[in-house]
Amino acid sequence: MFTVGAPLVDGAVPEGPVTERWERRRFSARLVNPANRRARSVIVVGTGLAGGSAAATLAELGYQVTSLCYQDSPRRAHSIAAQGGINAAKNYAGDGDSVWRLFYDTVKGGDFRSRESNVYRLAELSTRIIDHCVAQGVPFAREYGGLLDTRSFGGAQVSRTFYARGQTGQQLLLGAYQAMARQIDAGRITMLPRTEMLDLVVVEGKARGVVVRDLVSGEVSVLLADAVVLATGGYGNAFFLSTNAKGCNATALWRAHRRGALLANPCYTQIHPTCIPVSGEHQAKLTLMSESLRNDGRVWVPREAGDPREPGNIPEEERDYYLERAYPAFGNLVPRDIASRAAKNVCDAGRGVGPGGLGVYLDFADALRRLGKPAVEAKYGNLFEMYERITGEDPYQRPMRIFPAVHYTMGGLWVDYDLQSTIPGLFVIGEANFSDHGANRLGASALMQGLADGYFVLPTTLGDYLARGPFPEVERDHPDVVATASAVERRLTALLDVKGTRSVDSFHRELGHLLWDHCGMERTESGLRKALEHIPQLRAEFWRSVMVPGTAEGLNPSLEKAGRVADFLELAELMCLDALHREESCGGHFRAESQTGEGEALRDDDRFGYVAAWEFTGTGEPPVLHKETLAFDNVRPSQRNYK
Repeated sequence: MFTVGAPLVDGAVPEGPVTERWERRRFSARLVNPANRRARSVIVVGTGLAGGSAAATLAELGYQVTSLCYQDSPRRAHSIAAQGGINAAKNYAGDGDSVWRLFYDTVKGGDFRSRESNVYRLAELSTRIIDHCVAQGVPFAREYGGLLDTRSFGGAQVSRTFYARGQTGQQLLLGAYQAMARQIDAGRITMLPRTEMLDLVVVEGKARGVVVRDLVSGEVSVLLADAVVLATGGYGNAFFLSTNAKGCNATALWRAHRRGALLANPCYTQIHPTCIPVSGEHQAKLTLMSESLRNDGRVWVPREAGDPREPGNIPEEERDYYLERAYPAFGNLVPRDIASRAAKNVCDAGRGVGPGGLGVYLDFADALRRLGKPAVEAKYGNLFEMYERITGEDPYQRPMRIFPAVHYTMGGLWVDYDLQSTIPGLFVIGEANFSDHGANRLGASALMQGLADGYFVLPTTLGDYLARGPFPEVERDHPDVVATASAVERRLTALLDVKGTRSVDSFHRELGHLLWDHCGMERTESGLRKALEHIPQLRAEFWRSVMVPGTAEGLNPSLEKAGRVADFLELAELMCLDALHREESCGGHFRAESQTGEGEALRDDDRFGYVAAWEFTGTGEPPVLHKETLAFDNVRPSQRNYK
């Protein structure tokens, strides 16, 4: 099903103690003088926290930046939906936090499948992010004395998460957008909304541009530059039902993979434990309830299976606060993968609540008694309002019902310490790369990584690349440019020419069911083999029977969706193959065949202590697996214990 290729080594990481590596890399990086920056051009695809911060910072430095997004405004990027907060090791709470503790918690939370060098740099930069955003005017919550307030998140026993009520992503994104707007006005950013990247232009082995489609006019064109930055988020929507916005897709990532960028750890998807449960086949997406709610909400189910009583009629002694019981040290604040599996286990035992028994309670009765409604409302009011609007239930009067759902992807394009992919000149930042979270992301770390990459890491490492030129001008009639643009046109025509009878959504939903059942919270060898048998059949059926109305000229959302689902159908096969080959349980990847006697994930460090980076060889052809061995010099891998 695959072949094993040459080992992979991150040649960009400096030698020396992990605490000194980023400073050494910054000092060794070549610089581009201000006059020369004006002559260098960069394309940034995506305007979320990673892309927005990168575009603003690169333009501030003087580079000519072209920024594009498929939304009608950069402010509509999915980062705006992030709720709970952003981690930083500032220790304002005085509870023992430090850069080293954040580093340790992140490596451990990722189940020892992330790079120490990248994670330490992330922890180190976290403190600068908060200062930077405060200077931008981001309205973080403050305590009575005027200092920034913090709260706890899963996988940590300290309070390090800075927040802006339940709208942290929105406020951080507006800060990055304002920085972008300043540079748009200055003429250093050319902003192209409603524009989708459909392929990567590689000339003489280097990334030199992208092929895009104007989603309003339908025009296909080529954008050229000296380097390309992908900040396009993750691929969670391959599952159809996820907490991602419906437009989130993997096309930019997958097209780059087809052009030679290795794709790392695609089976590592995160199942978030705190989502509003599925209510029926009518749903097109799921809604996240912030992990911050687990600070004051208590998770429980009835002790007896099939208990039909209303939650208020079940006395305390007949409730099972199962996270507090099983994990007394962390309680309701265990990491996401552990909380999700625990919820699945109690529901599988028949103790779930709500329709179909696919839910558990998140109860704020204790917090309301202890703090009072005004205090709870000040911290979580907008989240409570959102829950009531969707479910029709008042969480001040009745416990929320929650259940795990696909939320984030830890896998992504392989990058080195400089955030450069295996294609020179193609840099990948934020959720689109694999580098920082291992097999499980701790809550409130996504915003931290996106802003660290965009504000602080990329400007240094991309500058080093651009200083190493030369970058001869690429003409639009260059054979590689023409061939790539022609391939995009042929693909659009092929989708429109099928003229079948099945809708794009019907294929996407069927693929999502396959992935959720066999490559979701729990995976087995037999289930993964079944998925690997069915996905190619579904892909072939798609190209025989999909119905894409309209034309390529002008606005055509069906054509947009068809291209994205076609890419999901290829990516899904690699996700399942990656999951099948990794015969261990690790973080968000739980193999039923590999668990402890207590039902916890059981790693196999001797056999699988590596990053799995896959090389594309053709649709339906066996890919090549390249292994990057992970070294742990500072944090010793051990069985994770949150008890």
